[in-house]
Amino acid sequence: MTDTPTQPAEQLQLQVNGQYIKDLSFEIPAAPQVFLEQQSENPEIPIHVDVNATGLAPNLFEVVLHMRIEAKLPTKPLFILELDYAGLFTVQAPEEQMHPVLMIECPRLLFPFARNIIADMTRDGGFPPLMVQPLDFVALYRSRLEEMSAQAPAGNA
Repeated sequence: MTDTPTQPAEQLQLQVNGQYIKDLSFEIPAAPQVFLEQQSENPEIPIHVDVNATGLAPNLFEVVLHMRIEAKLPTKPLFILELDYAGLFTVQAPEEQMHPVLMIECPRLLFPFARNIIADMTRDGGFPPLMVQPLDFVALYRSRLEEMSAQAPAGNA
């Protein structure tokens, strides 16, 4: 045994204080024609995802999961859906873990609710419910870090 006291490691604490739709838009640019024509081909449905975190107070953050979906056929758009789904989080974590927690774990907690809203909106808009497949927030985070480092100005020589 040693007489040297060990420092307890700072543990991650994450609390969801609330979650809400911050912004929601659903458009059908080609309505009503899109519903009158028989669709013989599957639409292209690219999904664009972004995550932003804003500090509101010490250890209190708003994390926004932004999703933009544009379903289109080769000849016309079907629908455009934009959703900003946000959560208020209390996070206590070591400094080196704070950014990954905000950009990976928090949106991972928000995603199932955003997915449900998207399915409901597309169904209520007259289309089959769009079931967005689970997202890899770790890969999204790494991709964003690579983009940021590529955009960082080179040091002066």
